[in-house]
Amino acid sequence: MRPVQEISQWPKVSKFTVSACAASVAELVTFPLDLTKTRLQIQGEYAPGKLSKSGTANTVYRGMLSTAVGIVREEGPLKLWQGATPAIYRHIVYSGGRMLAYEQLRDFVLGKSEDGSFPLWKAAFGGMVSGALGQFLASPTDLVKVQMQMEGKRRLEGKPPRVHGVIHAFVKIAKEGGIRGLWAGWVPNVQRAALVNLGDLTTYDSVKHFLLRNTSIGDNCLCHGLASTCSGLVAAMMGTPADVVKTRIMNQPRDSNGRGLLYKSSIDCLVQSVRAEGLLTLYKGFVPTWLRMAPWSMTFWLTFEQIRRAVGISSF
Repeated sequence: MRPVQEISQWPKVSKFTVSACAASVAELVTFPLDLTKTRLQIQGEYAPGKLSKSGTANTVYRGMLSTAVGIVREEGPLKLWQGATPAIYRHIVYSGGRMLAYEQLRDFVLGKSEDGSFPLWKAAFGGMVSGALGQFLASPTDLVKVQMQMEGKRRLEGKPPRVHGVIHAFVKIAKEGGIRGLWAGWVPNVQRAALVNLGDLTTYDSVKHFLLRNTSIGDNCLCHGLASTCSGLVAAMMGTPADVVKTRIMNQPRDSNGRGLLYKSSIDCLVQSVRAEGLLTLYKGFVPTWLRMAPWSMTFWLTFEQIRRAVGISSF
């Protein structure tokens, strides 16, 4: 058994690597739901030549299951993982960064109470800051992922492909909009990440340690499973509206200077979407988002905790 002092001071790169590995596993398992969610969020979006007489978007709406089946039937089953490569790249940066940042804030900056607990307000602050930081760094990979996820839909509509692979997507975006173009949509992206991590990290950390302090449940898979179930639900509720805005901004066509042709900002996208489609449009894709976040959160946290235990890092 390793001394507690040695375990608690593992190099930061080890904790980063463990987080990135756990997130990659969770992403691959649940990616088809993320693709379905993205396609649902784009439905109803304004497109030239697709307006009804009333001036609203004239689009055929499909539910979660119908969308997923449609992708398999129209594009092939492997297309459910289209965009998975940049998604893995994203989580290496995003999840590795957010988990490391949160743990550093919790243990060394904000500080725990005398009884070893972490106050809810500190957990909320730490979750939002670490999520925003991790997502800002990973925003270019998220932009590429969203655009690649929409390529199958563009081909079915008879439109030419925008990108032909991950590297081509990065080069094309940087060439058209410069380095700043890689961070297109970063504001709603960071806002979403802050809200999601407020729900995910804060809920998991708080529920887990509440169970450890107030019940007979030990620091085991049951405890981790219950905490991750709660965190997935809260994260989906808080992050879906910002996710809809983020997806639409990232997917919109751009001019030669890299400026969006449909939306001027995240606020403009929010206003246009609500005005054209109603308030509930902000929760488009909520069911697949939740159905994805629940297994994603459980897969991530269980894998994360088990890898930490296997390599000798103290429990989160």
